Amino acid sequence: MKQSVITARVDQRIKKLADQVCASKGLIMARFIEDAILDKIEELTDASEVQKLRREPTRPLSEILKEL
Repeated sequence: MKQSVITARVDQRIKKLADQVCASKGLIMARFIEDAILDKIEELTDASEVQKLRREPTRPLSEILKEL
């Protein structure tokens, strides 16, 4: 798998917390950051799906039960 470097400035307190979590859980920082990015992407994708679902027309439960 090809890899890329991401450089970002973060608050020192956040970096210190990330270091502490990785050290205490035996995690590699790069993997920790990669997982966090993937989790956020998934969260944002799910949020957009929820918005789409909210715009879908609704039907009465009685109508759905008749179809069953």
